[in-house]
Amino acid sequence: MNLERLRALHAVATHGSISTAAQALCITSSAASQQLSKLEREMGNRLLERDGRGVRLTDAGRLLARHAEEILASVERARAEVERHRGTVHGALTIAAFATAVRGLIPDAVAQLSARYPALNVRVVEYDPDRALPELLRGAVDLVVNQYWPSKPFVLPDGLSGRTVLVDTVDLAVPSDHRLAGRGSVTVDDLHDERWISWPQGSSCHHWLRGVLRSHGIDPLIAHEAAEHPTQLALVAAGLGVGVVPRLGRGEVPASVRFLPFRPAVERHVQAVWRTGGDQRPAVHAALTALSAAPG
Repeated sequence: MNLERLRALHAVATHGSISTAAQALCITSSAASQQLSKLEREMGNRLLERDGRGVRLTDAGRLLARHAEEILASVERARAEVERHRGTVHGALTIAAFATAVRGLIPDAVAQLSARYPALNVRVVEYDPDRALPELLRGAVDLVVNQYWPSKPFVLPDGLSGRTVLVDTVDLAVPSDHRLAGRGSVTVDDLHDERWISWPQGSSCHHWLRGVLRSHGIDPLIAHEAAEHPTQLALVAAGLGVGVVPRLGRGEVPASVRFLPFRPAVERHVQAVWRTGGDQRPAVHAALTALSAAPG
């Protein structure tokens, strides 16, 4: 049985349709359908059947999908055992991470790995989580650095495991002439009637910000949206609103911006994610150790 075809079947079982499975695997729906058709011919069984405008797994399909999950995890364990048998951390390792982590966490971690394990070739790519996790599932990357907010826990897809490597504190950013700029700290209840600078609508951070404010009876006025923290800070510096900015990878701060810690503290979790069983690979284990030890 071809592993990529088993991976396609497992994705359909996980996501519920060929189109969403194809998106998760970063391939076209046509390519996913072809993989599944070939798998049916290999097995000599119908694995999918029409269900209205979509598809569902047959009994044989559900049975094979359960085995596919075990097989894919077994492949990761086998690779780990072979690498451990060699007794060195070597080979290639690709880490995908969101922009702030690439700027504020990854450089120190990769520098540690390079100094300690010269036979390990680490490659870093900047991906948003909606691209990084599918790339991890299909084996194109080995480790993903993701983020989530405790008020909105992130549920990992089947076949992936993760752990928190950093708890990142978030502060309120205000113009230096703002009514709160002289405070030592603020609470969310201090923030009624503010104009907000937020992450773009549809992002998890935008959703989180709205949720936190609304839980305190604040219907936020989102005046401006920007994906990058330096852009958000430039808008704050111009007096166009207030925002919340994590400390990780914050970089240079405009002179006319003041940061105020929240009371109680507001935090997000930075999480490392790998294919289940993959943390037994020496290279992945070494990377997890370096990420946990790197200053954030």
